[in-house]
Amino acid sequence: MNEVSKSKNDFLSWLVVILFGIIIAFVCREFLFSPLIVKGASMMPTYESEDVIIVSKVSDIDRFDHVVFKAPYEDEYYIKRVIGLPGDSVEMKDDVLIINGEEYEEPYVNRNTENPFQRRITENFTLEEITGEKVVPEGYLFVLGDNRLRSSDSRHYGLIPIDSLLGESKIRIYPLNHLKLFN
Repeated sequence: MNEVSKSKNDFLSWLVVILFGIIIAFVCREFLFSPLIVKGASMMPTYESEDVIIVSKVSDIDRFDHVVFKAPYEDEYYIKRVIGLPGDSVEMKDDVLIINGEEYEEPYVNRNTENPFQRRITENFTLEEITGEKVVPEGYLFVLGDNRLRSSDSRHYGLIPIDSLLGESKIRIYPLNHLKLFN
């Protein structure tokens, strides 16, 4: 085999490997998982603005999962916590979350406030008052942000369609500006 043929074969081998890698990356990103950058403070302290997360597109969604979905009125994605699944009744009374008549603690809620007189973090509501539905209908979710005082969520835009989900946040990766490499 002459030198030109060997170089050509090496080039073709590398081209096949690169194309195969690109195809695998595309399939993974399109169908399995996708990176996303968190914007805003609505999920603090769970996520901070500029955190990088990996979203699984193949996860089953459960109550209290963090989901990423197409925003109802913007060309963006939001991340929120699933509170109500199809068939659930949801209410908030005196800062206590009640789902299907059972009270739940919410240790993830940001209770820090700049107003020392602010006692309640989440206003009282029932699902019916907000959405007109007694229970979350099939094909929908009720979501809330962890930073309730600064979150636009189902209290403001209602239920979200399950088919608007990008997926579930599985991994949080801190961006470089969060890492303290040098003092």
